[in-house]
Formats: sequence, C-alpha cells, structure tokens
Amino acid sequence: MDRVSTSITAASIESIDRVGPCAAKVSLEKIEDVRNARRKAIIGRAKEILHKWTIESMPSVDEIFKDVAETLKTAKVEKYGPEELSSGPEINSAKDIIIVEGRADVVNLMRCGIYNVIAVEGAKIPETIKKLSKEKESTAFLDGDRGGDLILKELLQVTSIKHVSKAPRGKEVEDLNCREIFDALKSKISIQEPPKPLREKRKIEVSKEIVQAMEELEGTLEAVVLNEKMERIERLPVSKLAEKLQQIKGVGTVVFDGIITQRIIDVANEKNIRSLIASRISEAVKTPLNVQLMTFSDIKRTAQ
Repeated sequence: MDRVSTSITAASIESIDRVGPCAAKVSLEKIEDVRNARRKAIIGRAKEILHKWTIESMPSVDEIFKDVAETLKTAKVEKYGPEELSSGPEINSAKDIIIVEGRADVVNLMRCGIYNVIAVEGAKIPETIKKLSKEKESTAFLDGDRGGDLILKELLQVTSIKHVSKAPRGKEVEDLNCREIFDALKSKISIQEPPKPLREKRKIEVSKEIVQAMEELEGTLEAVVLNEKMERIERLPVSKLAEKLQQIKGVGTVVFDGIITQRIIDVANEKNIRSLIASRISEAVKTPLNVQLMTFSDIKRTAQ
C-alpha cells in the first residue's frame, strides 16, 4: 500500500475498542517499511557480487601492458613500393585499397583498424598508385578542401579508382575521429566511365549560373540546386542529393559533381525538375522524356 492507505488503515485499527466480549485499546507505536530492509539486503549482496566479479575479470598489469604494446606493434606504418609510400600492412593481401593524401592520414585510419590504406604523398600521382588502382578495387579518401579537390582531379585522369570519399568540407582526413571516417567511407561515390553517345543531344543555351556552378563543383563531390530563375537554393554533398531533392520545392536545375543515376532521374521526373547536369551519366539509365541530361563536357563544348 502507499503511505496514505497505510495511515488510514493504522488509524482504523486504533479505533477498535472491543475484541470479542472484551474491552480493548489499540495504539500505534511504529510503522516500518519492510521493503527498506529488503532493499538493503539486495544492495549489500549486489556489492559482494560486483566486487568478486571485478577482481576475477580484471586483467593484470602485465596483461594490459601486453595488449597495448601489441596494438602499437600492429599499427606501425610501413613503406610500400619503390617510392616507399606510407601504407598499412594489408596492401598486398587486400582485394580493395583506400588511397589517402599523406602519412598522417594513414596513421589515423590505422588507428581505427583500417590497414588496407596507402598514401599518395604529393601532388604528382606515383606509379605505384597507378598500378595498384588497376589491380585492386580502389577508393580515394581525400581532404574536404582545395588540395583534396586538386588531387581528385589528378587521380581521375591517371588512375583507375572506382570510388571516392571526401572528409566533411573544411576538414582533413587526419583530423577525423573513427566514426567520421566510417561514415565518410560508407557514403563513398562510385566512379564510372562516361557513357558512349547514343543519340544526338539537343543544343541548349547554357546560363552563366550553370557554368559558374560547374567550375566551382568539379572535384568536390557536391551539388548546387537552382530554382526556375537560376537562383541558388542550396549546396550540399552528392551523397544526400536524392533525399534532399524529394524535400526541396521549386527546383529547376541541379548541377553536381557526380553521376546521373536512374534514381536521380526518377526523383527529377517526380519533382518536375527541368535539367540535371553532372560530371557523368550512368550507362544504365533510361532516356527521360521531361528531364534534360547534360555532362560537364557538354557544357564546356557549348560554352566554347
């Protein structure tokens, strides 16, 4: 019972003045909550169990030292190829690799348990990286700054990388925590060969706003959303584009550094978006009736 009910019951018992044929007087001396005594017993026993468990399961100082030392030993950066590029120990054994910019990036990824990583270590792409990108499924994981954009352009020209991940804009890979690293790699963008021309493209007028957006976006893996008046609505990562387009109203044109996929086309059809302009168009897409598709190469040729 709660305290109110208990008090009422106690008062009622005190009102009894006869028990059978005899006169009686009942008085309350003390109310004791038996649950408190039970709680104390449970708490005491729990402390005993926890203490014993802690002693039995706690590793010794020697075991702790050994585990930490083994981790440090495993995480040692290696040198790979004739250029002695900084790398993790699993470059040879891994089927896929991650290409980063510098040694500090390699160290940070290895700290998070990623060992199939190798660094470019400079603006010029080493022959080792070119060779590895042809032999293994390769992902470029680059800084979210101008330097990362420039290295991506170079990688796209001279290597066969299949995917690209970027650190958040303004951040460097070496400064990311493990969760940010895994999120970025999970959101990687696929790189595909540009499709062969299947039909003659309609000649269109390219506005200065489109040209400016294209020049800003190359190598960034980002998108610019424009309304019907060619006014900017938003700039966002390509990985979030399909989801965002379903939420934004009044979109007329989308310019983005990525691949026009069937999913993007379907969203554009549904939202009555007039034009999609990107670095590439997937070969698997169906020709849309109401959405105009163009690549950055088309824009450059039209602007000449």
